[in-house]
Amino acid sequence: MNDKLEKDWAEIKSNDSWGIFKIMSEFVQGYEKMSRIGPSISVFGSARTKEHQKYYKKAVKVSKLLAERGYGVITGGGPGIMEAGNKGAQEGGGPSVGLNIVLPFEQNNNPYIDKESSLHFDYFFVRKVIFVKYSQGFVVLPGGFGTLDELFEALTLTQTKKIKKNPIVFIGTEYWSGLIDWIKNTMLEAGNINKEDLNLFKVVDDEQEAVDYIDDFFKTHSLSPNF
Repeated sequence: MNDKLEKDWAEIKSNDSWGIFKIMSEFVQGYEKMSRIGPSISVFGSARTKEHQKYYKKAVKVSKLLAERGYGVITGGGPGIMEAGNKGAQEGGGPSVGLNIVLPFEQNNNPYIDKESSLHFDYFFVRKVIFVKYSQGFVVLPGGFGTLDELFEALTLTQTKKIKKNPIVFIGTEYWSGLIDWIKNTMLEAGNINKEDLNLFKVVDDEQEAVDYIDDFFKTHSLSPNF
């Protein structure tokens, strides 16, 4: 190792341990705030979706219906589908939670998050733990890498029984059909998942159908934090 690399690595090692306290503080803040909110559903989707677009409107509607059924709505706190989810939650009179993340590019809280339910994170992995721990279900609308990251985190933890089974609903067959076909025709055919794993999620177009699926699930399952 050359002198510069050795010096840089020594500096990293000296600061590493102190970073644990920052991580701990984010977990403590998240646990304390989220434990007061009650049963909630996470709504995932793109930050780039505009207010006039179809899936923004669908996110508002499904979130409003969820709130009217007594669920809180948890989003990533930013614009696009996240904003729509929080907007729908407030329209439905339910808790509206935003788990915002500090990013290199600007992401401000959307205006529809309840003031007492707005959290800020530096670490994606802490934020994902909070999402998973306090969500009793997941509604996934069209999105990009971040949405897929959150989706497959939920699917993986459910598949491996690291969390209890939760309803996972995709909204938008036209958007998700390619991914679903790949899961069925490539992953399953290759033996990388079991046929039963296809039962971990449902794909719908109608917002009411998504909410009914979640409600029906909890007729036979308990509502509680995942761990």
